[in-house]
Amino acid sequence: MTNLKPIALILCTLFIATNANLIKETCKQTPNHDLCVQYLQADPHSSDADVTGLALIMVNVIKTKANNALVKIHQLLQGSPEPGQKEALNSCGDRYNAILVADVPQAIASLQKGDPKFAVDGANDAAVEATSCENSFSGKSPLTNDNNSMHDVAAVTAAIVKLLL
Repeated sequence: MTNLKPIALILCTLFIATNANLIKETCKQTPNHDLCVQYLQADPHSSDADVTGLALIMVNVIKTKANNALVKIHQLLQGSPEPGQKEALNSCGDRYNAILVADVPQAIASLQKGDPKFAVDGANDAAVEATSCENSFSGKSPLTNDNNSMHDVAAVTAAIVKLLL
């Protein structure tokens, strides 16, 4: 029995190293390697995930970022938005809500069903929604960091999902 402990330790170490390599190899094929590695390594589920699992982790990052952006939008609307910003903030709220109620569920369902094409569409749409939000401001956007971050995460997600096609 004690002879099995070293073998189990070696196998466990090999598995973790293999999955670290999967993350690195997967992320090399995305537009932002460092961002990809950062988010995937931060999630404990990545240690035993396949490429579909990695894609699902990134879809969850999109969901978190959309929720965070909506909180910020609501806070800005409750304050005193600068003239002309209220309409843009409302538009952004609608766009981030669309990410949460349409794009994220579509991506999750298609990945779970083994039909990744629609997950690519969902991720790409999230990037478009973020860019559209940014462009809805006539002047300086208070959501630039959120929009850029969403765009970048969505682009990484789409690239990972495309590996499944």
